[in-house]
Amino acid sequence: MTEAEQILWEKLKSRQVKGFKFRRQHPLGIYIADFYCHEKKLVIEADGRYHKHDDIIKYDRIRTFTFNLDKIKVIRFSNSDITNRIEWVMEEINKELEKS
Repeated sequence: MTEAEQILWEKLKSRQVKGFKFRRQHPLGIYIADFYCHEKKLVIEADGRYHKHDDIIKYDRIRTFTFNLDKIKVIRFSNSDITNRIEWVMEEINKELEKS
């Protein structure tokens, strides 16, 4: 795991966020989600600079589209935001979890 993924995992593991269980590096079809909450059908992705390349942007769009077909919501955060603004990241995750 990257440093950002480790920081985020420390916040998500052991049902610390509203009692929801998150899994890390969870397989979903042919893809692997960084973090996944089955109960809310929510994928959380931690994106590094690598995700700014055109071919990776296209791949991520296809991947997100595929998840959405299965009614799985995807939210993305940059590694920088996770590392430097973890409180904001957690607020955004909480907002998503509060949705029905």
